[in-house]
Amino acid sequence: MSAATTRSRTPDRLCAEAVDLARAAAEEVAAPGVVGEHEGMVSEGDRVVTHFFACRELGYRGWRWAVTVARASRARIVTVDEAALLPGPDAVLAPEWVPWSERLRPGDMGPGDLLPTDAEDLRLEPGWSGEEEPPPNSAVSGEMAELVEAEDAEVTGGTPAHLPTAPSRGSITAVAEEIGMRRARVLSRYGLHTAADRWEEAFGAKTPMAQAAPASCVSCGFLVPIGGSLGQAFGVCANEFSPADGRVVSLAYGCGGHSEAAVMPKPPQPAPPVIDETRVDPFPLRPAADSGSVPATEDASSAELGHS
Repeated sequence: MSAATTRSRTPDRLCAEAVDLARAAAEEVAAPGVVGEHEGMVSEGDRVVTHFFACRELGYRGWRWAVTVARASRARIVTVDEAALLPGPDAVLAPEWVPWSERLRPGDMGPGDLLPTDAEDLRLEPGWSGEEEPPPNSAVSGEMAELVEAEDAEVTGGTPAHLPTAPSRGSITAVAEEIGMRRARVLSRYGLHTAADRWEEAFGAKTPMAQAAPASCVSCGFLVPIGGSLGQAFGVCANEFSPADGRVVSLAYGCGGHSEAAVMPKPPQPAPPVIDETRVDPFPLRPAADSGSVPATEDASSAELGHS
């Protein structure tokens, strides 16, 4: 270990003793009465020491006033380098800043809110912009242009909304209008998969409601089919009494509002028992007064016979 390293770890004596100088510097930059007791010091290097003072400012629990003092080589005068309020090891700090795009959660948007999408959003891919040369990833691509020439179809410029008349059948615009590809961007495979994962988690086969359902949505009359590839696994519930009314549900989801729940065969009921164990028969603890052969009240004939 070199001598310079040894000196940097050992606080300079004059700098270490300059507590009053450091306190005065902290009180100069702080509000009156917020500089507390001295909480120690640390050596920053050769003839450089930082003194720490407790902070009594409300809302800054665990923070410390840090004043760095230094001394020039061969000098006996200690000067102040800087004074600042710094968090201590137990300070209350604000959470790490997170971009709004990562803080946003489903349901956070309200009326009037606008949510811009990134130009490179992985959930979207280029659609058809209406130009003669669509983006390369679009469904209406170069292959479609070759089909146009082979089928002698008509190519129109611009989107259908900007055309004076409806596009003729067989043109690229008509095809794009029919298959819903005239939007600037459409869902990518990644966007489809993430949406399917969310819907499956909310209204899928593993939910407690689906586990207790009499049947799945694939056989329910309230299921409204949807188009596209997602229609092979999802639909929209149209039962107003279902917890998933108006929601996209998995075909394997189910609830008690199934359309065929009322007409499904009921489980067989067991036969009535031969001995009815549910009825209670009362038995008196003492015999009734008139249950014997001798009447309860004495008459003249019984008295002569000597009955008591």
